[in-house]
Parts: sequence; C-alpha cells; structure tokens
Amino acid sequence: MAASPHSPNSSFRRLRGAHSPAEFAALVRRAAREIGETVSCDARYIGRVESGEIRCPNYAYERVFLHMFPGRTLADLGFSPREAVRGRAAQRSRPAPATLTHPIHRPKESDVLRRAFMAGGSATVAAATLSLTLLGDSRRIPSRAGEAEAAAVEDAVRQIRLLDDRHGADALYRRTAQPLRTAYALLDAGATRQSTEDRLHAGAGELAVSVGWLAHDSGRFEDARSHYAEALATARVAGDAGLEAHAFSNMAFLARDCGRPRESVRAAQAGLRAARPLGSPRLLALLALREAGGWSGLGDRRACEEALTRAHAEFARGAGAADPEWMSFFGEAELEFLEARCWAALGEYARAARHARRASDLQDPHFARNVALYTAELADDLARAGAPDEAAWAGGRVLDLLAEVQSTRIRSMLAGTARTLVPHQRSPRVGAFLTRHAQV
Repeated sequence: MAASPHSPNSSFRRLRGAHSPAEFAALVRRAAREIGETVSCDARYIGRVESGEIRCPNYAYERVFLHMFPGRTLADLGFSPREAVRGRAAQRSRPAPATLTHPIHRPKESDVLRRAFMAGGSATVAAATLSLTLLGDSRRIPSRAGEAEAAAVEDAVRQIRLLDDRHGADALYRRTAQPLRTAYALLDAGATRQSTEDRLHAGAGELAVSVGWLAHDSGRFEDARSHYAEALATARVAGDAGLEAHAFSNMAFLARDCGRPRESVRAAQAGLRAARPLGSPRLLALLALREAGGWSGLGDRRACEEALTRAHAEFARGAGAADPEWMSFFGEAELEFLEARCWAALGEYARAARHARRASDLQDPHFARNVALYTAELADDLARAGAPDEAAWAGGRVLDLLAEVQSTRIRSMLAGTARTLVPHQRSPRVGAFLTRHAQV
C-alpha cells in the first residue's frame, strides 16, 4: 500500500535490506549512471523516503527506482500516485499544519522554498534561476533555522549543479549571490538543534563552493577565489573534512586556471590530507588529478606522471558509499579530460587529443556543458597537434552546443582554437569554422 503523508514507507525500507542508507544511496547513484540519469542521492534522501516525507519521487528518481527494481510499480515501492500529491487535488486534500504528525513544524514559506528548488530538471534557466530568489528573500529568515531551512539550502545546491550541468554558469551566477548570503544568515541565526546546525554548515559551505564554481566557469576568478575561501573557512569552523577537501579541490583547479601551478599543487595536497580519512577512493583520485594538473603546469613530467598513476589506481577501486554527493560528475569521462589537460600542458598535444576524444565519446549527452567542454579541449588539442580539419570539425560541434550552454570558459577555449587555426583558413572546413565562430 502507498504511504500516506508522513507515515513510514515500510515497502521501500524492506527493499533497502541490509544496506545502510549511505550504501543504498550509492547504489541509487550507480543505477542512475547506468541509464544516463542524474540524481543527487544521499543518506538523507533515503531517510526522507523511508519516513514518508517524500510521498512520490520526481521523474528522474522514478526512472532510477524502476530500473533498480524491474517489474515493480511506484505503488509496489511504497509511493503514492503522482496525482495524489501534486496539483490542485493535492492542495485541497492536504491537511492543515496543525494536524501533521511530523514532529517539526515547517513554515509555509519554507515548504515553498523546498518545492521550488526541487522543481523538475526540464525547467528553463530563466524559470529555474528565478526560484533561487526565494531563498534570497531576507523576509524569510526565521529567528531560529529548522529542518525545512536546512533542506532548502541543500536543495539549492542540487538545483544549481543540475542547471550548471545542462546550461553552464554564465546565466546562473548573478542569481545566486543573494541566496548564498541568505544561507549564511540562516547559519548566523542558529538552529533549533545541533544536527540542523551541522546540516546548515555543510549546506552553506557547499553552496559557497557551487557559487564559486559558477564564478570560476564564467571567468570571474577573484569572485571564485573569495567564495572558495569562504567555503574553506566554513569547513574548518565546523570540522567538516569532506567540505574542506571539496574546497581545496576547487581551489587547486582555480589556481591552475589562474596560472599559479605551485599553488595548485599545494591546494591539491592539502585536499588529499583532508580526504584520506573519509574512505572515498574516487575523491582521492580526483585530488590526485588536481595535483597532476599543477605539476604539469610547472613542467614537471615525472611528478605529473606519478600523480596520474595514483589517480588511476584510486579510480580503479570503484565508486563507494563514502563518495560525496557532489562528485556525481566524476566518472571515466572526467578522468580522461583532466588527463588530457595534463598532457596538453606538457606540450604532448597528440596524446592529449586521444584522451580528450575518449572523454567526449564517454560523456553522457545529458551533461551538455561537459560535452561542450570536452569537445572544446579536443578541438584545441587537435589544432595544436597539426590536425586542423579535425579541429575545425570538433570546433563546429562545440558551436552547436553553445546554443544551449553558456560558459565563458568554453568560449575562451574555442577562441584560442580559432586563433591557432587562422594560418589554415584556406582549408574549406577550417574557413567555414572560422567564419561561423566570428559570427557567434
């Protein structure tokens, strides 16, 4: 039988079996990758399902769950029909707040926030980023933050990541400054219980990293540096090693892009020290790749190769329950891309192009921003490796994707490729690409 509001979903709990919530969340994320879907599932989400708080999953989770348990329906999994929890009928039948059996009172405006941030992934950038202003409304800050406010911050982070994967950073960054301020205002207001305050620290820090990434990807490096530093400070105040490792990972990435390779190495190594006790080989792999990127920028081939070897060894250990939620982007395609950048920095462009091609081929089309990014890397590597026609073809593919992806970083990469190809403009394919690029 489907679960009623706030009654435990015992059917779903039985399906979890002996797995811990974190282990089961990892299985959900793995199943999502198998079908090319994107979900940000963690132990808290599993808990919300099993408690009955989530009466019906969104469409992405529905596809994943039905893939995991073939032959079963949503009702078999303990969920209510979608029409019973959404739309006007659901609004008419929803009990008044005083009748809810959930132990924590959730203010109406906080429920609005949570629904807004969990809107379907098919929303346009304009509509979805408009929902971020709800968290940015200072009138919504309570005297003490509760579970609903913590959930709103967490869902804001997920929504930003989802939109960035599909559309790039440029259209999002300016929409997120006020929500970030509000998240820290909630943190400053204090929470009703320690567990909520811990969630707020983690959520505000992850939001700072996400906003920093939007600044980073849209070419606002000083803004990105400030946001990453804010996330790092939050991590250290809260004693959150996972957040600290995330902040250092992004700081290493930024330092490399800013032309400070030694700083990149040091930040990556600091991230590795924070990450080792967490038990996530994939996180260690990513940080080793960040370190390799710094060494390649310094021209130290031996140190770069040693870091790449460590990265591959950790990656080969596979995904695990301890992998952070934010690492859903890090798969084989991203590993190939980051290695391609290392070889390009060392001047081995043909080798870099082979890795960039694999990254582009492996990447799920659902992640439009990453497809564009990897293909832009491929175009630049091919151009520098002496394959102008192939580079022009790859560059044209990126131009196709830029109709839906807004990323200053990708546009800058493509502009560099165009400059490299100018001496070959008499080639019909190169000339057509250069003309089209100039028009864009």
